[in-house]
Amino acid sequence: MTDRVVLAYSGGLDTSVAIGWIADATGAEVIAVAVDVGQGGEDLEVIRQRALDCGAVEAYVADARDEFAEEYCMPALKANGLYQDKYPLVSGISRPVIVKHLVEAAREFGGTTVAHGCTGKGNDQVRFEVGITSIAPDLKCIAPVRDLALTRDKAIEYAGRHNLPIETTKSNPFSIDQNVWGRAIETGFLEDIWNAPTKDVYSYTDDPAFPPVPDEVIISFDRGVPVAIDGEKVTPLQAIEIMNRRAGAHGVGRIDIVEDRLVGIKSREVYECPGAIALIEAHRELENVTLERDQARFKRGVEQKWGELVYEGMWSSPLKDSLDSFIEDTQEYVSGDVRMVLHGGRATVTGRKSDVGLYDFNMATYDEGDAFDQSAARGFIEIYGLAAKQAAARAARVKG
Repeated sequence: MTDRVVLAYSGGLDTSVAIGWIADATGAEVIAVAVDVGQGGEDLEVIRQRALDCGAVEAYVADARDEFAEEYCMPALKANGLYQDKYPLVSGISRPVIVKHLVEAAREFGGTTVAHGCTGKGNDQVRFEVGITSIAPDLKCIAPVRDLALTRDKAIEYAGRHNLPIETTKSNPFSIDQNVWGRAIETGFLEDIWNAPTKDVYSYTDDPAFPPVPDEVIISFDRGVPVAIDGEKVTPLQAIEIMNRRAGAHGVGRIDIVEDRLVGIKSREVYECPGAIALIEAHRELENVTLERDQARFKRGVEQKWGELVYEGMWSSPLKDSLDSFIEDTQEYVSGDVRMVLHGGRATVTGRKSDVGLYDFNMATYDEGDAFDQSAARGFIEIYGLAAKQAAARAARVKG
């Protein structure tokens, strides 16, 4: 029986050529798998047909937009997932859902190997292969670019020689990965970290230096998930899409960062994540109202580790599963409304409201109706500072 290789297929030059390249190099049949995570572009049916025209024996397409928003973006939002305190893990959270569909296709069509288009320098090779190993340890993995010497020049030559139905002359100086949670741009002149991004880098966001009039928005949350915008009910996918448009119009979510890749090198990345950044900012502020102090402090450390695990391809690891359980527990009372103003590249919270919050106006006010017993403060301060007072007395005694 002929081996079958399941290929993560984007519809572009490299993965289109990879179909025949893999078949020639391994003798295996290729099943192309395209997963829509909100990246836009061509219709899935067009991509499916191209895969077949390029030699795939089967072509599996999946509209995973709602699944991605609900099962991957929402956990990232609850975790306030930001790698190095800035990057909302655009690629890191999309790879696991793609991996899930690759494995499903392998099971359905009898695949024994999974192939992806990643190079040997990036994080995605790890995310794909560790992700596959974590849920389907019996499947093998190959990477045509890394393992089968498929370069872009060879891809262009191969496509022309075999008359593949794919554009080979259009050049793009950047490597781009995008989905509904955001857009990642790298390579080209951006590799010189002194070079500022130019206007042609951006697609999801307008120039924040020339914003329209300020846009006030109210985001309603239920247990950490956005459920309404300006009083209109929304699904997670709709919430992200709406905030992408509204925050993007004001240039919110532009990120320029030199980040630490898993393989040990530093890489300059430019991201634009308007919806993700606005929603995380709103969610964080609602947590400030609803989480108990020590719980909130501990969660910040959990969030950092969660982001590192996801960035490094450990979506299905035991530790991340445990952190997910903690994070989910913290969201029990993260319900309420957050008002924010979008303008000039910023998403600024101007109001917050929760029926289950811990903010007590009567305890916080300095005016009439103050319910805080200020007479208790003196004794509290004495006890709270006792250890420091004793240490200072010892130091004075020893030095004196």
